[in-house]
Amino acid sequence: MNLANQAGDSTSNLLFVNFNQDRTSLAVGTKNGFKLYSLGSVDKLECIHESDSPDIYIVDRLFSSSLVAVVSLASPRKLQVCHFRKGSEICNYSYSNTILAVKLNRLRLVVCLEESLYIHNIRDMKVLHTIRDTPPNPEGICALSTHNDNCYLAYPGSNQTGEVQIFDAFNLKAVLMIPAHDNPLAAIAFNSTATRIATASEKGTVIRVFSVPEGQRLFEFRRGVKRRVVIHSLAFSADSTFLCCSSNTETVHVFRLETPSDKPSEEPQGWMEYFGQALKTSATYLPTQVSDMLNQGRDFAVARLPLSGLKNVCTITTIQKTLCLLVACADGFLYIYNLNANEGGDCSLLKQHRVDGRQDSVVLSEAPVDLAAVAIASASSATASAGPVSYAASLRAGRQPDFPAHAASHARDHQSAPTAALETLRLDDDDEFPPVTHKSDQ
Repeated sequence: MNLANQAGDSTSNLLFVNFNQDRTSLAVGTKNGFKLYSLGSVDKLECIHESDSPDIYIVDRLFSSSLVAVVSLASPRKLQVCHFRKGSEICNYSYSNTILAVKLNRLRLVVCLEESLYIHNIRDMKVLHTIRDTPPNPEGICALSTHNDNCYLAYPGSNQTGEVQIFDAFNLKAVLMIPAHDNPLAAIAFNSTATRIATASEKGTVIRVFSVPEGQRLFEFRRGVKRRVVIHSLAFSADSTFLCCSSNTETVHVFRLETPSDKPSEEPQGWMEYFGQALKTSATYLPTQVSDMLNQGRDFAVARLPLSGLKNVCTITTIQKTLCLLVACADGFLYIYNLNANEGGDCSLLKQHRVDGRQDSVVLSEAPVDLAAVAIASASSATASAGPVSYAASLRAGRQPDFPAHAASHARDHQSAPTAALETLRLDDDDEFPPVTHKSDQ
């Protein structure tokens, strides 16, 4: 979540916040530097690294390794890839325009500019492919799957409609185009196996899930009834059972991804249920728009934030055997909610932590959180794994930062000379980087 162009909360110096690929850590960029937090406990956030490099507006960690990709406001066209445990830079690359997003997995690193995408080999940082002349994408909307066998990159195929382009980032070829929405895209996200992709448009009322690579629509959910809502993030749970969605409203919605065959057959309990069942049965005889609305799913659970109108990012993960919904917000706080995998409903707030460095963690409840009781209450959770101005537009409206002088002499915009560390970049070396495969406390 890039906040460099956001007014945000006046009491927060937050510029960026995001979860890593396996939801085990949180990366935070501020005006004073960046921090990496471990998400192994509800009651306490452990800071595993802190850097005093100022004005970091992008910081992305590769799973739980020591590799981080960093971009600062001072050099918004320059990407630095660093080994944070050694405090050393592995390499740096400069580009022709402002870097809007950086995505990592074990095979590829993708840099998103407003009208192009650069695909690097993560092991030596060589540029393998460039997707040029993409439709204007000032918000840097893109998604890179985390699965080795299905290494897909998704990005908007149009700035007029909600087309999703799926690109095979390993074999470097186009896969398919999904006409997901009538309005331009606002958010996209892959599940952990890259067999499903969730999409939302700028209208913000409908969330859709498609199969990959087939492009078949699997689910459609109605987020709300407001005419316009700004969707900020989408995220699947590790086992793809749940999908969470955050927006500029005070509510974060969780949808359960189950087909009619997955649901237990139950007899209607009241006249409203009989009426609803009758409507769904007759939907096949109604106009398409009406039948689509009747077949749209509703949220399974909902969490309520203390404020609305602020940008945020959400995810679902298991912490200490408890299924949790996490929301990091532009007010500088990380909110941790309990998600009952059986009953759904309102998610209770377990803890909130201040992550922008302004003050220590804040507890909403005076009583300590009884995680054992929470785990028992949701027993199956242990097995569950008008829109803002873009940053690119804000730079165009104001002073464009100076382009690094050393990059101007190169014929290609990305070929800043990497350091010798590229040749010794070993992602699987336990001494160089921690193992990428982790044991979970389940």
